[in-house]
Amino acid sequence: MDSLREQWLILISTPIYLFIIGIELLLSHLHHKKIYTVKDTITNVYLMLLNGGIDLLFRLFYIGIWQYFFMHAFYRWEHQGVTYWVTLLLAEDFLYYWLHRFDHEIRFFWATHVTHHSSPVMNFTVGFRSSVFQPLYRFLYFIPLAMAGFQPIDILFMYSATQIWGIFVHTELIGKMGWLEYLMVTPSHHRVHHGSNPKYLDKNMGMFLIIWDKLFHTFQEELSKDEYQPIHYGLTKNLEKTNAFTIIFHEWIEIAKDVSQKNITLKQRMGYLFGPPGWSHDGSRQTSKDLQQIELNQNGFVENNTSEENTEFQIQTS
Repeated sequence: MDSLREQWLILISTPIYLFIIGIELLLSHLHHKKIYTVKDTITNVYLMLLNGGIDLLFRLFYIGIWQYFFMHAFYRWEHQGVTYWVTLLLAEDFLYYWLHRFDHEIRFFWATHVTHHSSPVMNFTVGFRSSVFQPLYRFLYFIPLAMAGFQPIDILFMYSATQIWGIFVHTELIGKMGWLEYLMVTPSHHRVHHGSNPKYLDKNMGMFLIIWDKLFHTFQEELSKDEYQPIHYGLTKNLEKTNAFTIIFHEWIEIAKDVSQKNITLKQRMGYLFGPPGWSHDGSRQTSKDLQQIELNQNGFVENNTSEENTEFQIQTS
């Protein structure tokens, strides 16, 4: 049931990936920028392989689910022309925005997605640093596409196609891209997304188009060093141990500890599971909104002073 178009995408994109990674490695070496480490790159590769393996094992199941809803679709497309494909692109990208946003705003899903944000550097291979278990639930978000009469194999193809662009935006070597900044997700937008600075948390969730972030108020422009702190990649509190088990399961372990606390209510246990990352029943931790409010209250100090002490401003959360 694999799409020939998807296989074609893989054949075309793989040499392009290798080429741009090679160029990035060369340029980073020439400019003495340490944006690659061997350990981090190996981590990115095995997380990609784990994610891809789960996706392949699960694919027959979720395509079957899509096929069921497609057979009961409330609309039938007469032709698969330009309108069909443009509509599929817009609808798929819109639904991906909400998938990505909920991955950030609901701790249960953040526990899976956090692996993608755990790298302290930014380069093309970070685009392969996949959320390992996301294929187990990602397909649910695209059921409305099947209900709207889009072929399941076309849904899969469009997701794969936009994923290619999503990998290309993981780089520090491309600056702002002129008029494209108003329409598409660019490397500048996605650097913000990977920043752990308070202002940058939970921003720029789009995969292909940035218009959803602007529409739903999750957009943040990348600011210059004169306007704000340099971007700090990774988590608000980076992992001390970076072995495979810890990278994949550390947030699940912390959730289990929080949920199993004594003397808290069922509602509080659910808060630790389905509330935003950083939520705590006693206010001892900070969510991204808390961190942004704290920074806003200290706005003059943080944004108008770029000394080394202030650019290292970080509030740690678990």
